[in-house]
Amino acid sequence: MTYHPKSEFLRVMFERGYVADCTDYQALDEALVKGVLPGYIGFDATATSLHVGSLIQIMMLRWLQMTGGKPIVLMGGGTTKIGDPSFRAEERPLLTDAQIGQNIEGIKRAFSPYVRFGEAASDAVMVNNAEWLDALNYIGFLRDIGRHFSVNRMLSFESVKSRLDREQSLSFLEFNYMILQAYDFLELNRRYGCLLQMGGSDQWGNIVNGVDLTRRVIGGEVFGLTSHLLTTSDGRKMGKTAQGAVWLNGNLTSPYEFWQFWRNTTDADVGRFLKLYSELPLDECNRLGALGGSEINAAKIVLANAVTTLLHGAEAAAAAEATAREVFEKGGIGDDLPTVRVTPAELADGVGIVQLFVRAGLAGSGKDAKRLISEGGARLNDDLVTDAAMRLGAGDLVEPVKLTAGKKRHALVVLD
Repeated sequence: MTYHPKSEFLRVMFERGYVADCTDYQALDEALVKGVLPGYIGFDATATSLHVGSLIQIMMLRWLQMTGGKPIVLMGGGTTKIGDPSFRAEERPLLTDAQIGQNIEGIKRAFSPYVRFGEAASDAVMVNNAEWLDALNYIGFLRDIGRHFSVNRMLSFESVKSRLDREQSLSFLEFNYMILQAYDFLELNRRYGCLLQMGGSDQWGNIVNGVDLTRRVIGGEVFGLTSHLLTTSDGRKMGKTAQGAVWLNGNLTSPYEFWQFWRNTTDADVGRFLKLYSELPLDECNRLGALGGSEINAAKIVLANAVTTLLHGAEAAAAAEATAREVFEKGGIGDDLPTVRVTPAELADGVGIVQLFVRAGLAGSGKDAKRLISEGGARLNDDLVTDAAMRLGAGDLVEPVKLTAGKKRHALVVLD
């Protein structure tokens, strides 16, 4: 659609390519201009860290704060006990309270680099929906909140309809998820004056429910805004690689591995990702994204440095770039590479090269590692590995050795 926002936040969202849909662009724009507008995004605690797939939502919260709004980070301590069924083929595994608590502690660490928490009007707050969901009285909730929901309408939402059309079971437990998420918006409005819920476009039905419920109960205007669900230009889901998720927590995905993920961006995605995941001026994003040939590699390094600096700091980004340069340009062994440590006991009978590639995260399984070797994509200290039965002993690890998968992915093996 063609809309020319007056507020800085919506202008940034449009210009940098975030916006998928909104419940009312003009009314939201006017509310943003009036003063500090609180807006939230919810994150369920299904793992000990968020991954790159959540980074677009985190950047939306960051831009909301930088343009004068108040970000609310909602931890789904309550909703995680059910699990969001949106566009899933089967029910999520149920987690214990202890597992959810551990996951929340891990996830919290991802936000401090992006938003400023504190007591000022535009400072971010982090809240846990278990505060109100765990204390709900079932009969009272059905009477006060459930009466506002039409089952006919809930069944029409694409996230539910697609599951039922495939004749896949949707439990009553999961069906309640969208009501609880809607109730989150109402509670956040009551507690923090929250006027905006944001999320990925797969959350549109849940967000609309929350907007409708909050409007019905409080009689005021609230809004929903969604971002596009990103895939890379070659069709892969954002944040996923052959080796698994690219995590935001450095103990799960090292700063070097994180940097390398962005450095390996396909040429067609560079300009788009610079707009979404960095704060470089738009003209510079467009200039870098339009580069061709070998010049696009310089743009990829700018992207990797910018995104890694935001999460891990400038020093970590510089160290990652230096390691990459040493490995790629000089053929050396960089100190910052992912490392596999093996013990002397493991080396008594030798440790298999296939196992090492899997442990290093350079192959998803033993089968993948053997295929990598058979196709000529595996190297040991830059020498081609041709025998999948190769084993390394203590004599091979007097010095660290470098494993390479393809041309760009490397890891070290060291004796512990």
